[in-house]
Amino acid sequence: MTFPVLNTPRLRLTKVESGHAPALFTIFSNPQVVKYYGMDPMYELAQAEKIIEHFKSTYETKRGVRWAITLKDGNQFVGTIGLNNLALGMKKAEVGFEIHPDFWRSGITSEALQAVLDYSFDELGLHRMGAVAFPANSASIGLLEKNGFLAEGKLRSYLFQNGHSHDALIFSILHTEWKINQ
Repeated sequence: MTFPVLNTPRLRLTKVESGHAPALFTIFSNPQVVKYYGMDPMYELAQAEKIIEHFKSTYETKRGVRWAITLKDGNQFVGTIGLNNLALGMKKAEVGFEIHPDFWRSGITSEALQAVLDYSFDELGLHRMGAVAFPANSASIGLLEKNGFLAEGKLRSYLFQNGHSHDALIFSILHTEWKINQ
């Protein structure tokens, strides 16, 4: 099974490999990045290596796809984006992403998201793409809304982080809505 590589004007989305572990650790160990991620910061490189193995297993079992976001100019790893809770038979998934703070508000995540939505709707034939965000995560909420996602409601105590349950907002975009926005 060949991993889908996606290209945009500035980015190349590829399989997350073990060589990405140090850069991934740098991102996931940053409290700013995971503040609204639903997990505590990583504290050792082995955790990044383990999550990469999880990405591989999830892809092999067709439950998800996680791409490394790399800059075409220099091949720098800047984050990941992927499909979670992929259910091909039900034609749905949820998208999730994180990016190094040096690249926040640069349009990179939006560019990667557009490529993933194109692939999900056109190649995988999905009908629905969901996304979950902390209510206070205005940057992610703005990104989702900018890309056509609509707020559906609140999931009470949906995320557990830092020893506490947190509410989450659920967003979605349907294939028909995505096509209209193209």
